[in-house]
Amino acid sequence: MATTTRNGTTGADNGKGNKFANAGAAAGGFVGALGGSFVPPVNVTVNNHKNTARSGGGRSHAESLLPAPEFTSPAQVRNYCNTLRAAAVTLSIEVAMGAEILKGVLAAVPDPDGRAFGSRVRAAKVARKMQRSADALRDAAKNAAACYAVFQQEYEEEIQRVRHRARKPQQPVMNWAQQ
Repeated sequence: MATTTRNGTTGADNGKGNKFANAGAAAGGFVGALGGSFVPPVNVTVNNHKNTARSGGGRSHAESLLPAPEFTSPAQVRNYCNTLRAAAVTLSIEVAMGAEILKGVLAAVPDPDGRAFGSRVRAAKVARKMQRSADALRDAAKNAAACYAVFQQEYEEEIQRVRHRARKPQQPVMNWAQQ
């Protein structure tokens, strides 16, 4: 049995039930407004491969987005930096799209003071923080690529020394049969 309180809400929901009642309608209105524009689909796949036989805690290799941080060869450094860059670029795009969607959904929530464009201003303030996260992920991708470039520059001598040793120049072979 619900009773009506002084502010017009029922006692059963304590005034909290209607707070986000129009959020679904706002999301639908936002998606409808995008009908004329291109919105690529976003699919997030999470593979959860827990190894219960593993001891020692921590994340297993299958649960991580990045390869194990074992840097015993230039190829492993390159692989780690390239994987980090690719993951950061992908996440940056997804977070930026999320920021735009959040901004659109929140802009549809009416301003409590009834100010003109108040809902858009509030939505922009909130979405700006998520957009900064997307920018930080984009910068992480740039820095991962720069990390490998600097590694190549700083350790060029060692890399070339090993590269030349690995490919020994072929010595001319004396063919004794030709006389």
